[in-house]
Amino acid sequence: MKHGIILKSDMDQWFDSLKKRGKVYGPKKKESAFVFGLVHAFKEMSLSYIPTILPPKKYYLPPKESLFKFKIKPYEAAKATTAFEEFILFGVHTCDIAGIQCMDVIFNENPADPNYLSRKEKITIIGIECLDYCDSYATCASVGTHIHKGGYDIMLTDLGTAYLVHINSEKGEHLIKGKKYIRELDLETRKKWDKIIEEKNKKFKNEFKAELPEVSKVFEEGFFSPVWEDVGKRCVGCTNCTAVCPTCYCFDVIDDVSLNLSDGERSRVWSYCQMDDFARVATGEDFRPGRGPRQRHRYFRKFKYSVLKYNKYFCTGCGRCTRTCMAKISLKETVNGLLDEKRGKG
Repeated sequence: MKHGIILKSDMDQWFDSLKKRGKVYGPKKKESAFVFGLVHAFKEMSLSYIPTILPPKKYYLPPKESLFKFKIKPYEAAKATTAFEEFILFGVHTCDIAGIQCMDVIFNENPADPNYLSRKEKITIIGIECLDYCDSYATCASVGTHIHKGGYDIMLTDLGTAYLVHINSEKGEHLIKGKKYIRELDLETRKKWDKIIEEKNKKFKNEFKAELPEVSKVFEEGFFSPVWEDVGKRCVGCTNCTAVCPTCYCFDVIDDVSLNLSDGERSRVWSYCQMDDFARVATGEDFRPGRGPRQRHRYFRKFKYSVLKYNKYFCTGCGRCTRTCMAKISLKETVNGLLDEKRGKG
């Protein structure tokens, strides 16, 4: 079965069957925001949600991860984690699935990252299709992530009283196998689905003032644009934009030695290019002094450098950077500012 239908009244029993395969993590309301967390019942989740504070990449690359433990005298070292648990990520937006696909490219690059790949092997993704904008900060249509393009095992589309179930992998097939309440897609429901997607496509429009090829070109020519000076003056250096980004993958490695000075632990922790000392070397030189150059670097990592190296945009349009910016710096306004400057409107 490639496409199936499950009534919303049957979601509880399907969810209970998923829990037998492992823990389930999904979007949950937390005060005025949403987070991915452990879910025990289907009703605990909020499937209509603004992107979570942290993207689901945290399950692939944890904010802090123990790499190995060691002893100094005599020297011994052993991996901190030898086996990773199997679990399901439920209700993942297409923009966040696109972010995981970007991470896959990075951590598959030679030398491939064994921890990342081991976790990925154990994770099953059930996505939820967005039929309208999350809020005004999203720019998913500009980078094409409002449309699902693989990277998931099952994708759900809300049809009103039921969900369309798109099975996209062998893992996904295992999750619906033997479930008699998940039936084949019929012609009448397919027409309803087509109508819903037609209405969706009317709502999503390119949020940038140009298509991506022109955006890429303007980054190529805009390295010394005054836009970066303006952004730098406004930036407060809080690093929120990089902390919440689904495609930022920089990390630092830290050795913590116990008070007995005989044993310890090596960990990797998320690190951010917006930190004041990120590009500073031991002799004191700073290769990106000031917040303007650091912000410029962040944008170029999304719209230029990744395109040159991987032929892939590393902005997924989730809107998190704009949503969490203490200085109200907008990704959409910055990109459009570069476009306006090129066209003589700046």
